[in-house]
Amino acid sequence: MQPSKWDLVLGSKPVPLVEHLLDEAAKLFAKDLLVWPPRIDAFDEATGRTLAGLLVDAPPRPDVKLYAEAFRLTRLDLARDVDAYDDYFRNQRFVEAGLDRGDRPMLLFVSRFMTEQLLGLGEATEGKLNRPRLIDVLERTRRHFFAAGGGPTASGPL
Repeated sequence: MQPSKWDLVLGSKPVPLVEHLLDEAAKLFAKDLLVWPPRIDAFDEATGRTLAGLLVDAPPRPDVKLYAEAFRLTRLDLARDVDAYDDYFRNQRFVEAGLDRGDRPMLLFVSRFMTEQLLGLGEATEGKLNRPRLIDVLERTRRHFFAAGGGPTASGPL
């Protein structure tokens, strides 16, 4: 007897709700990151001055290398790895990754935008998505982002 077209669906294991939430959040966030400049919902006065300086002249979309480094920095920030974050800028690791020293402000902007978006997700779930889960969302977002046209897919974890 030939298996029915529904056997694969019926035989599959259910996906836990939290796994579905993490993946859907990552897909939405990756889609948001593909839009340039990103939509800024709210910001404080100091951030507003910084944004105005960076985005007033409608800068071109950052290079894929900048996004790759922004994902790296966001991971360090979410993991609260202050020593690695400080080392990154003190030793200008972004230059080693192929960016120019002039890319630093945009790198900070993109990574902070990503961090704030993910922390906002954590707040929206009333803390149910803690920092390790937010790092999981970040990794999934990175995969979706590069697969959807953000650039070549980086191999391995952040």
